[in-house]
This record gives sequence, structure tokens and C-alpha cells, in this order.
Amino acid sequence: MAKPTTRDASTRGVDTAPEQEASTAAKGPRPFAKLESPVTALDDRVGLAALGRKNLRKVFPDHWSFLLGEVALYSFIICLITGVFLTIWFRPSMAEITYDGSYQLLKGLHMSEAFASTLEISFDIKGGLLIRQLHHWGALLFVAAMFAHMMRVFFTGAFRKPRELNWLLGVGLISMGAVEGFAGYSLPDDLLSGTGLRFADGMIRSFPLIGTWAEFFVFGGEYPGELIISRLYMVHILLLPGLLLGLVAAHMALVVYHKHTQFPGPGRTEKNVVGYPMFPVYMAKAGGFFFIVSGVLVLMATFMQINPLWQYGPYNPAQVTAGSQPDFYMGAAEGGVRIMPPWETYWFGLTWSWNIFIPGVGILGALFTGMALYPFIERWVTGDKEEHHLLQLPHQAPTRTAIGVAAIAAYFCAQLGGANDLMATHFELSLNAITWFLRIMIFVSPIVAFLVTKRICVSLQRRDNELLTHGSPSGDMERLPDGGYFEHHVNLSDDEAFTLSQHREHVPVEASPSTDAHGVRTKGGVSKNRARWSRFFYETDALKPSAEEIAEGRAHTDHENAEHGHGELTNDDGGEHGDNRELSNR
Repeated sequence: MAKPTTRDASTRGVDTAPEQEASTAAKGPRPFAKLESPVTALDDRVGLAALGRKNLRKVFPDHWSFLLGEVALYSFIICLITGVFLTIWFRPSMAEITYDGSYQLLKGLHMSEAFASTLEISFDIKGGLLIRQLHHWGALLFVAAMFAHMMRVFFTGAFRKPRELNWLLGVGLISMGAVEGFAGYSLPDDLLSGTGLRFADGMIRSFPLIGTWAEFFVFGGEYPGELIISRLYMVHILLLPGLLLGLVAAHMALVVYHKHTQFPGPGRTEKNVVGYPMFPVYMAKAGGFFFIVSGVLVLMATFMQINPLWQYGPYNPAQVTAGSQPDFYMGAAEGGVRIMPPWETYWFGLTWSWNIFIPGVGILGALFTGMALYPFIERWVTGDKEEHHLLQLPHQAPTRTAIGVAAIAAYFCAQLGGANDLMATHFELSLNAITWFLRIMIFVSPIVAFLVTKRICVSLQRRDNELLTHGSPSGDMERLPDGGYFEHHVNLSDDEAFTLSQHREHVPVEASPSTDAHGVRTKGGVSKNRARWSRFFYETDALKPSAEEIAEGRAHTDHENAEHGHGELTNDDGGEHGDNRELSNR
């Protein structure tokens, strides 16, 4: 690969020799010669060349799971671009008019200007329906990709020091992205989006003591009021996009500052990054991937209809859409409300609607609060204050992986609860039976998922230990003289063994004595509570074999292979050496 050229300061200000001028002229005109002067002036003032040289050569690791964050970023960009188009034609007003547009089935019907302008975008503006569906699919992919990206970060331990702040930024991005999607989903003022707003109104009113006041504050009076569409419009196009842009910029700046995490492998340590430089390799790949994401979204917007609001009609507070379903990121909250028992209490002359507040506000609050606090909880349990730039495989942290899968199981049950009516009608089942089943499973399924996942992870740890000490099966079976069978094993290469054994393992900590030898109460140390949680996290983990155990196991494998006539078998594939990747020190 070509090395970057250097510029010697001693040559500045020196006149060019005539021979050099003639040589330069002989090379012909330079197409970008006119740009040299302003670029040089900018470089003299802000150090553009040094900044570009440093950042354009920054190395990024390569793994398919790292593309999840890029999918979220590119979907957000597409939403911004399509949102500008929609902003030009949309009218955020709840003023009632009589529809006189091109869609004949609604002609003469009373509706808000917001709904009428959405129909105009869909049927009268060239490309309007495509752009509107592209915007909606892009928003769904944006939130879905953020959830997938955060799960990758969680299961691989990428949130550990020094990336706790970036994790919090990610939690903020997901929560704001969901609110941003719900605000945009509510703008057309059709019957489906109005039903969603009615659900949000119920959640606001369920807040103890302040619920009614909060409802009047948000809606400008009793629901639905006449201001909510214009207020949501400003939140959707101005407030939240600005906050999202700021958080995205901060998130990416911290990724560059801390350097990108990488999966363990040969030549990869906590102090380097093995991958490809930003320019030209990564920049070309990122540009191409942006067009792939854009193309897929355009195909989805073209062939997969979403939110056909002309079938629902304008919003009427006295009506509810049959089989109405929110976008998936609000499904868990609605599902929790549907399967929650009708718990209400009457205190101080007030109705306390726990059947709405606990599942609607509590589930979302518990989800995002737990996500934000988890890195600090795990750091407290482990006492690990070192920096980590190498990722963990999910089975190398069994308890963390089991906690994540348990949370997904509970979330999935709540998500299914949001479609209990559709499941009942489509599968001809009892709605009450489905509701009671989900009420039970939302508590049972996380426990089962936790136990099964942790057991699988520990089994995978033991499998790794078996590979380290006895090698991998070769697939060659030999029949012994006594009629038995023997399968030869192949010792792992040094690179493969390093990949499986490089991770740091944690062991349960013991509680420090509460008093010293003189009976004086001590401060600091390991508390009993932390020791108890440490045992919960690490007591059942399978510890890595020591270097002596690995050497003994390899010798035993070689001895068995030699005894059966195969000699020493090794899997020496060279790891990742010999490729064209670059290695960058911190």
C-alpha cells in the first residue's frame, strides 16, 4: 500500500528551478489546480492536512455485526431526506374542512387539514406515496437497527470501560427514536394514529396525582383538543431531530476517540486495532453499503404497502379501528396494558389506575432504566476498572447473556399481548385464554430463558476447554483390533488457542471481614451483598484450563495419534496472517 507523502518544511518558500517548471508544464494541465489556493489557505488556518491525514488513515475493524450501527445511521439519514420532502406538503392543522380531493371514496367527508394534506401527498403529489412509505419504512428500520445494534453491544460487553458514556448515549438514542417515531406516526390524524394518541392519553392520565393536569398541558385541554397535531409536528421535525443529530454526532465522536472495539483474534490486543483504514477502503465500503440500505428501503416502499390511511378514514374520538396495531416499538407497552389485570384503587377521593400505569409506564421505564444502569451494576459486581477494547463472545459471560435473553423473552411476551385480538381471530382461539397464557408466561418465560441460556453458555465454555486441551475431532475414524473405534483429534493452532483463551475470566469474590483483628469496624472492602451477587454471576462458570493443563492435553493427544499410526496432527492454517489488513496502535 502506498505510503503517505511527507512535506519537508525546509523546502517552503524556495523558488522552483526553471528545469522543474518546464517539467511541470510538460505534464499538462492539472484539473484541480484552481482548488489548490483555497485548500492551501484553509490548511494554513485550521491545519486541514494534518487533521485529514490523521483521521483518513484511522483503522476500523471488520465484522458483519458492526454493520448494524451503520444500518441505523443510514436509515436515519434517509428519514431526514424524505422528511424534508414531506414537510413541504404536510399541513399540521386540526382545523376541520370538507375533503374535495382526488380520492373519490372520501370526497365530501369532514376531516382535518392534516389528514387531507396526507391524502394529497399520497394521491396528488408525484412520488408522494413512495416517499411517504419510504419515510415510514426508514423509521421502522432505524429503531429496529438501533435495538439490534444495542443487543450486539450488550452481549459482547462493548459497554465496559471506557464506553459507559457511549452506552448511555445509545439508550438516549433508542428512547428518543421511539418517541420520534410515535410522534410522526400520529401526525396524519387518521383513525389508526388517533387510536394510538388515545392510548398515549390514557398513559398520561394514569400518572398518580398529576395525570389530569399533564393531559391538559399536553393536549391544550381535554382530549383530543385542537393543538396536539401542531405540537407533535414541531417535536417531530425540529426538537427531536436536533437532539438525535447531536446524540449521533457525540456517539460517533466517542467511537473515534475510544477507537472501535474488535473481536478477539490473532494479533489483536487491548492496545491496537486490526482492520482497514478509513480511506480508501472503509470509506468505499461504507458508501456502497449506504446505497444498499437505500435500495432495499426503496424496494420495500415500492412493493410493501404500509399504513394505507385512506382505508381507515379521518380520526373520530367515538370510533376505534378494528384490529388496530401500533408500530412494533410501542407494541410492548400496549401488550402490557392488554394483559394486565384490572387493578384500580380509590384513595383520597381519586382513582389510581394501576392497570394502565404499571404496564404502560412501568414496562418502558423499567426497560430503559435497566439498560442505562446495567454497565455500572456489572462493574460494581466484578470490581473491574480496567479498559476493554476486545469484545467478549456471548458464552464467555453466561450470566450477562442469560439476563439479556430473559429480558428479550419478557419483552416478546408483552409484544404478543399487543396482538392478542388478532391471534384470537386468526387462529380461532379464546381471547381470554390467550390473555391468561401471556399473563403467566411473562413471568415464567424469563426464568426458563435465563436457566436454559446460562446452561448453554456454560456448555460452550466447557466445549472450548475441551478443544484447548484435546483438540478438535478430525473426522477420521479407525477401527481397533478389539472391535472398538477411535477418532483422531487435531490440536488447535496457536492462533486458534489464543482466540479461545485470551479473555479475562472472573471468579466470585469473598466478603471482607466486618472488623479487624482488634474488633474495630473496617471500612471499604467487599460487602456481603456484592459477594452474593458475584457468586450469582460467576459461581457456575467453567474456568479456563491453565497453560500446564493445555500442554498436558496436547501431549496426550499427540501420544494417542502416534499410538494409532497418525503421528502429530496440527491445524496450522496460519490464522489471519498474510492478509492485507493494517494494524494501528493507539
